[in-house]
Amino acid sequence: MTSSAQGNQRKPAPGTTPRTGSGWGSLLSKNHLPAVTVMAGGVGLYAMNLYFTAALMPSVVTEIGGERYYAWAATGYLVTAVIATVLVSRMLGAQGAARSYCTAYLLFAAGTVISALSPTMGVFVAGRAVQGLGAGLLTGLGYATIRSVLPPALWTRGTGLVSAMFGVGTLAGPALGGVFAEIGAWRAAFGVLSGLAVVLSLVTLRTLPVGRPENPVSHPVPVASIVTLASTAAVLSVSSALTGVLVPLVVLAGLLLLILFLVVDARNTNGVLPRLTYARGNNLKWAYLTVASLCAGVMTENFIPLFGQQLGGLSPLLAGLLGAVLSLGWVVAQLFSANATEAGARRLVRTGPLFLTAGLTAYGLLQAEDASGTTVALWAVLLLIAGAGIGCAFPHLSVAAMSSGTDEAEGAKAAAAVSTTQLIAFTLTSAVAGNLLALGGTDPLVSARWLVLGIAVITCLGVLTATRAAARRTGRTP
Repeated sequence: MTSSAQGNQRKPAPGTTPRTGSGWGSLLSKNHLPAVTVMAGGVGLYAMNLYFTAALMPSVVTEIGGERYYAWAATGYLVTAVIATVLVSRMLGAQGAARSYCTAYLLFAAGTVISALSPTMGVFVAGRAVQGLGAGLLTGLGYATIRSVLPPALWTRGTGLVSAMFGVGTLAGPALGGVFAEIGAWRAAFGVLSGLAVVLSLVTLRTLPVGRPENPVSHPVPVASIVTLASTAAVLSVSSALTGVLVPLVVLAGLLLLILFLVVDARNTNGVLPRLTYARGNNLKWAYLTVASLCAGVMTENFIPLFGQQLGGLSPLLAGLLGAVLSLGWVVAQLFSANATEAGARRLVRTGPLFLTAGLTAYGLLQAEDASGTTVALWAVLLLIAGAGIGCAFPHLSVAAMSSGTDEAEGAKAAAAVSTTQLIAFTLTSAVAGNLLALGGTDPLVSARWLVLGIAVITCLGVLTATRAAARRTGRTP
């Protein structure tokens, strides 16, 4: 059966939401497990690589130098990943799922090999940029192909499992990166990643239909939208590495570029985001904004180990484990929330940002110098609640996006745009977080409160948008 035929067979009826008629056993059965492995593996590689590389960067700089370009190792990766997510739906329409996935995995492997063999930081950053292209495609494909390779009854569970890989990557990445850094084998670490990507590309060829779509769809590439979006990501990423008066100026420039992107994209009939995003009275925009608010909360975990050591007196290992609690709550809640009925899913979408905001706010207020063991335990509980808020809402928001229309191409674009939204939110929040941290000066307690409570303000916006996003799972006017 062709991928086109599969897509036509599995479209939901207009105005309805796919019900989960089968359980996790069906998703992980021999009929679907290989395809799920390909999709989840791609997102897992992307997520793990973020934290994996962060743990290895001190070793990289020690060996090849280039400390002043340290931030660009992340910036180059992030900017190209944002660009790649824009191209996902077009690649699927022209090449089909298997060819698209193989291209993505091999790009990721090639970039990883370049970084592993790099003699200078310039070459390393170039490898990271190629790696980002592959990683961005993998995250977008992870959502966009669910619609065509799984029946509607498994969309929510499939989305839950795929997006849970972000949490799994957060848990596994720092630990594995730390092990390789400890033994002084950062090049070997990148070699392992590239080998894993090649293996998954071979699994792809054995799993997904290798033919092109019967009726290939080719839309013009929205160059103006991509340039403004990439510029937004680059400017916001760089702002976190600046100091003084330049910081607010560069952040403002990034926000203006983001507004310019939305204006340019709204006028383009083949833009980055689906047309439904800009339609008056449509809920898709609210779903994307809620996704962005949830992803803003995720960025807190980058600083939790720091606060654990400075304020709680924790060892690096225990502080790292504390930092993983938010992702643990995300993963566990997401796997259980996928079982919700349609009415339950709407409730979860409305309450998820509320739990996230409440957990982060309480965690921020409980920051204290020389925190006791009881206080640290309360931190862990609150972070678990915050992470659970993300996991409760996220899979249903992704399904709402992919179910926003009956057109296969627009559905794939809407699903892929979830990844674009995530990356934009990560970039914006990362820039804001760096600036919030600086407001505390040399006082770690003040810095911690500024950062955590500042991000909680951002996630609070999701409480407002979630009500609109959850009005109907189909994305129609509430």
